[in-house]
Amino acid sequence: MNIYLKNIFIDAGNMTQFTLRFFKELFKPTFQFREFKRQCFAVGFKTLPLITITGFIMGLVLTIQSRPTLLKFGAESWLPSMVSLSIIREIAPVITALICAGKIASGIGAELGSMKVTEQIDAMEVSAINPYKYLVVTRILATTLMIPLLVIYADFIGIYGGYVGYNIHGSMTLFRYFSDVLEHLEFLDLLPAFIKTFFFGFFIGLIGSYKGFNASNGTASVGVAANEAVVAASLSVFIIDMFAVQLTDLLF
Repeated sequence: MNIYLKNIFIDAGNMTQFTLRFFKELFKPTFQFREFKRQCFAVGFKTLPLITITGFIMGLVLTIQSRPTLLKFGAESWLPSMVSLSIIREIAPVITALICAGKIASGIGAELGSMKVTEQIDAMEVSAINPYKYLVVTRILATTLMIPLLVIYADFIGIYGGYVGYNIHGSMTLFRYFSDVLEHLEFLDLLPAFIKTFFFGFFIGLIGSYKGFNASNGTASVGVAANEAVVAASLSVFIIDMFAVQLTDLLF
């Protein structure tokens, strides 16, 4: 038990140093803009099909399952606003972040872990290239920027899925549906949900990079790094969301 706790504290200390190094390297010239664009494409565009399918199903299923309950109370007209608020405030940010934690964090962990094992990172240092700035900073910035954009996209797809689900048993035009959604949306429904997605993206990129960059020797460590990145990134999403909900409740 003592060894287990000791390893936790050591890992937490190394993670803190890794995070502080990110902010230190971030403002040093030169910025690897080409690698940053490549990572944005890998994080954003290549994840769109999965986000599209998941977002549409979220809205569709939530609408179909919520309709009978609201129908009992004669509140079917509240269905568009209820579904949209649920999607925007909680479901889309968390589900999208979990998908990215599984796909992106594991990919970063496996990629950097493989480079570590095959000594490519050491070769970059010998070639006078800063591997941390080239490999880590660009990936963390890409996830921090792209995951909020993916969440916004998932919001729209989820609301459209709700529209399709509503019209399975009812009849409403797309314009009327979105009008009902926007009528009940407030700025404070959007702002906290949007802000926390930046923290989701930052920690997903940070944890994936940390696990891969510090992988131990041996090919088995690549799989271990990818697995640990998924577990830790997914857990961080829930922890951040818990604090964000509590903070929002206190402030607003």
